[in-house]
Amino acid sequence: LDDPSLLHEESLLDGQWVQSQSGERFGVEDPGSGHIWAASPTNKVSDVDKYVESSHAAFQSYRHVNPRQRAKILLKWHELITNARQDIAKIVVFETGKPMAEAVGEVDYALGFAWWFAGEAERIRGSIAQPAISDRRTFVIKQPIGVCVALVPWNFPVAMIIRKVSAALAAGCTMIVKPSPETPFSVMALADLALRAGLPPGVLNVISTDNANTPSVSETLCKHPLVHKVTFTGSTSVGSIIARHCSGGLKKVTMELGGNCPFIIFDDGDLEQAVAALMILKWRTAGQACTHANRVYVQSAVYDKFAQMMLEATSKIRLGHGAESCSTMGPLTTARGVDKVKKHVQDAVSKGGKILCGGKQPENLNGYFFEPTIISDMTSDMLTTQEEIFGPVLGLYKFETEEE
Repeated sequence: LDDPSLLHEESLLDGQWVQSQSGERFGVEDPGSGHIWAASPTNKVSDVDKYVESSHAAFQSYRHVNPRQRAKILLKWHELITNARQDIAKIVVFETGKPMAEAVGEVDYALGFAWWFAGEAERIRGSIAQPAISDRRTFVIKQPIGVCVALVPWNFPVAMIIRKVSAALAAGCTMIVKPSPETPFSVMALADLALRAGLPPGVLNVISTDNANTPSVSETLCKHPLVHKVTFTGSTSVGSIIARHCSGGLKKVTMELGGNCPFIIFDDGDLEQAVAALMILKWRTAGQACTHANRVYVQSAVYDKFAQMMLEATSKIRLGHGAESCSTMGPLTTARGVDKVKKHVQDAVSKGGKILCGGKQPENLNGYFFEPTIISDMTSDMLTTQEEIFGPVLGLYKFETEEE
């Protein structure tokens, strides 16, 4: 890193970099090699109270900070992140495995949120309405809700943090972030830059933990009486658990969950444009995005032609470690992801699907790599039709009519 001080193997509590009460730590793997390259604190349920209490105490003063001052902090944060974009992207590469170009692209995309919410900080307005009684007026005044919790995924750690944190800070709220165990360091780097931008201690706290303790720490955060808002991005199954945790306290909850996106190509469509779109909407981040296309429906008249065009374009992808300049697709981020992709491929083949390319892990690469895979003759009873893949597998479904 050009600025090694951005890499924190600690959690952030009340403006200080700290370890967990137990002193336990967990290793973070480089998915491109399978090697552990850094470690982060294993916070547990017993650690949660001090993070929430710090955020609650900071809220008592931050809620009264002038909106313009909040905007200035966000704009300064934007500036510092821009200056550190290469270092942040390098951290993301070794956390997620995505190629450097994609990691830099994520940072640049995410920066727009900081800029946007800096402007929104000064546009928080209430309203006045006339009720049924003629000599009365009804006033609506918007106030910051309090301590917010962000439970974030590993596939876009920078984008998720900047989007959620910027909104909270603009509104005058404080926030506790629990990053994914796979990607704590990019989050810590962003939090460091927020402190440098002038954010008061405790307004942004970051609590790390491992996969084993993630369910209990997340549950404790969601159920804490001083937490008034929870935002979660992740799988639909975990989202339902989060909703149940928050329901007892009637907390406000915002969730962005999984998807199983279809992509439809008619026989009069522009096939070159469709291929170009799918090269991004399927293979970017090795297929690990909730907005990626999983099921590609192609009208029968152009089915074979499109399949061949997609094969030719996909053959140009170069698998490799994200830090290597020639790599255009990195590994999956976790071993769990590889297992799920294998399950989908095996299920499709067992039910009549034909592998046109890929279908296996490359023998010449360590880490969690899986070849970009295209499977034809997909049917509605296959696993890929029913659930999100979250990996580099593209299923081709043939159809005859629009009504079908």
